[in-house]
Amino acid sequence: MRRVALIVAALAGLFPTGAAAQTLRVRTALDTTLVSVGDRLQLTVTVEHAPGETVVWPDSLSLVPFEILGAEALAPTNVEGRVVSGARLTLTVFELGDLEVPAFDLSVQGQDGFSTVVSTDVFGVTVQSVGLDEGGDIRAIRGPLGIPIGVIYVLPWLLLLATLGALGYWLWRRNRRDDSPNRRSVIIPRLPHEEAYDALDRLEASSLLQQGEIKQYHIQVSEIIRTYVEGRFDVYALEMTTGEMMDGLRTVGIDADAHCAFEAFLNRCDMVKFAKFRPTPDACRQTVTAARELVDRTRPRVMDFPGESAKESADESIQQSPEESVDDSAAVEDVGPALETAGDGG
Repeated sequence: MRRVALIVAALAGLFPTGAAAQTLRVRTALDTTLVSVGDRLQLTVTVEHAPGETVVWPDSLSLVPFEILGAEALAPTNVEGRVVSGARLTLTVFELGDLEVPAFDLSVQGQDGFSTVVSTDVFGVTVQSVGLDEGGDIRAIRGPLGIPIGVIYVLPWLLLLATLGALGYWLWRRNRRDDSPNRRSVIIPRLPHEEAYDALDRLEASSLLQQGEIKQYHIQVSEIIRTYVEGRFDVYALEMTTGEMMDGLRTVGIDADAHCAFEAFLNRCDMVKFAKFRPTPDACRQTVTAARELVDRTRPRVMDFPGESAKESADESIQQSPEESVDDSAAVEDVGPALETAGDGG
């Protein structure tokens, strides 16, 4: 008798009894049991339970050999004082043969904190290959479909070609008018230091420092100086490292002080660009000031341009003092009688 009592108690713990057994009901429905490889199936699971109870769905679910493509929660409904909660799963399969959609467990938690586990039903599904006709033979491969060409299909392309042709003709006529001999344009090239001054002014007026773009600020000021060096000394500084650029400046023969100034400036910029050094905004503005001083120090002077010395010499010869002009006139008068004497002797 004692053994029988223990067995009855164990069975009572395994199966829900009383109100719990009456309030929980699980229904599982599958929309089809015959599919082809890659087709989709709809598995609908509903749980009928008492108000106040909560259905806890599993966090991760595996229905191998079926794959879950998506899950949709169904809105709870009330049926005769009871609540029906559910979810709809979209499945697919890529294996052939007679397969089974396995069961999975759900947990229903009551107001008293106790949970009851329920399971879904198992469904058998037959998966067949694609491309079979009703007789089971493999279908013939169809050829490519022909696209009929009609007026409605061709007309937009004709309108597009006509529009492009008219646009091209208009551009040709416009360029032809611009190239007329009565229209002349003079392009005055700008010197490298002028371009550098303008670029430095634009950099100072930008909002990079207000935005905290310290690295970008130093990248731009370094590129301005390298562009200036390319135009001024014919050294391809934009494509060189700092060491290569300094070797190039040494070959063009700049003075040692200017060479050291360029090297110190570029090393300062490289510290910000590559070593993650972040100077203060005032130090950043001093970097632009140092760049402008480099341009001032190495820019071409008046004597560097051919023809300027001859022009200044001519201007100085023209602008003589009145005494020098009087002496020149007297010299001309003294030469006159000598020329007349020479003519008489001849």
